[in-house]
Amino acid sequence: MSQFWSLYISIITILFIIALVWLLTVTRKMKADSNEGKAKVLEHSYDGIQEYNNPLPKWWINMFYATIVFAIIYLVLYPGLGNWKGTLGWTSASQHQHEVDEAKKKYGPLFAKFAAIPIPEMVKNHPQGIEMGKRIFLNNCAMCHGSDAGGAPGFPALNDNDWLYGGTPDKIVETITQGRNASMPAWEPVLGHDGVAQVASYVATLSGRPALESLATKGKQKFATYCTACHGQDGKGNQMIGAPNLTDRIWLYGGSPMVIEKTISEGRNGVMPAHKELLSPDKIHLVASYVYSLSQDKVDPKRP
Repeated sequence: MSQFWSLYISIITILFIIALVWLLTVTRKMKADSNEGKAKVLEHSYDGIQEYNNPLPKWWINMFYATIVFAIIYLVLYPGLGNWKGTLGWTSASQHQHEVDEAKKKYGPLFAKFAAIPIPEMVKNHPQGIEMGKRIFLNNCAMCHGSDAGGAPGFPALNDNDWLYGGTPDKIVETITQGRNASMPAWEPVLGHDGVAQVASYVATLSGRPALESLATKGKQKFATYCTACHGQDGKGNQMIGAPNLTDRIWLYGGSPMVIEKTISEGRNGVMPAHKELLSPDKIHLVASYVYSLSQDKVDPKRP
C-alpha cells in the first residue's frame, strides 16, 4: 500500500473514532426537556407510539465507550491503520502458516505412514488411507471432476477405465503432481468446412455411430493425412501425448455430430493445474490411491 493511502486510511479512522467520542460526550451531557417536571413529548408518533426527548441511558453510552476503547487497543496491537503492522506483528499469513505447521505435526506421521505403502497394496488392504485420499480429493479436485469423480464436459471422468495419459499408479501421481496441458489445433483453416464434416463423419464411425458413408469415406482419407500423427492409424489415441481414443464411446467434450465437428473445427485446449505446490507428496500419494481405486475391477459400459 502506498504511503498516501496508508495516511488516508489512518487519518479517516482516527477522525472517525474522535467524532464518535465527541458525539457520545455531547449526548451524555444532554438533559431531558421538561415541562413541569415531565419529559417533553415530540410530535413524532406512529401506531400509538409516542417519542420523548430523553437522553440515552448511561449503561448504553458506557457500552459504546467500551467498544471504542476496545477498537483503540485492537488498532494498537493489530494491523488496521494503513501500513501499521501492530505491536504484536500479527499477519494472516503467519497465522495460516502456524496452523499449517501444527497440522503437519499432528497428521504428518499418519500421512507418511500411508505414503510408504504402494498404491496397489493401499487399494487392497488399507481402506482408511483410501478414505483419507477421498477427503483430500473432495477438497481439491471435486470442483472439476465432481464429487463422484464422474467428470463433466471438458473434465474427464476418473471412475472408469479410460485414461488420456495412462491409469497406472505412477502416471496418476505424475498427472496430479505436474498437471497436464492438452491442445488440439483447429483444423477448419486446413480442411475447410466440408472437410471438417467429412472427418467428423469418419470419426463417428470409429465408435460405431451412424454417419453418411460418402462423407465418411472422404473423411477417412483426410483423417489418415492429418490426424493419425496423434490419434494413430486405428484412432485409438496416444497416451504419451494425451490424444484420446476415438474408437470407444467416451467423449471428453461430447460425442454428438455437432460437438465432434466443433472439436475438429475449433480445436480444444485443456489444462489441469499442477498440484505439487498445493499438496505434499504424501497427500498426492493418498489422492492417487483413491483415484486408482475408482477404476479397479470395473468394466466400462460405454465401451463398444
